[in-house]
Amino acid sequence: MAARFKMSRKGVGQLLRSDMVLAEMVRRAEVIKGVAEAIAPVGGPDDPHRGLYKDSFFVQPVRRGGRRRDRSVAIVGNTAPYGAHVEYGTERVRAHHVLLRAAQAGGR
Repeated sequence: MAARFKMSRKGVGQLLRSDMVLAEMVRRAEVIKGVAEAIAPVGGPDDPHRGLYKDSFFVQPVRRGGRRRDRSVAIVGNTAPYGAHVEYGTERVRAHHVLLRAAQAGGR
């Protein structure tokens, strides 16, 4: 005899916001952060902010995140003032895509 399953939308929502799912999202974010720190550029010897970008990565757990604010997520970001320039580049500096490459390599 086949087993039956009836999905509860409320139950799925509770699961997506549970401590267990949040802990897994934070674990994956920490892996991504570690990869980002390992591949981050540090600047040359004349750079007055040498290593600031590499030391500015953070992980922020969020209980109600995602597009609909209905699930646990963990955000990996960088607080360096020029972090967006390193990630996306400018007309003078090539894009390094550190967080993109870290997310593709890590997070498993």
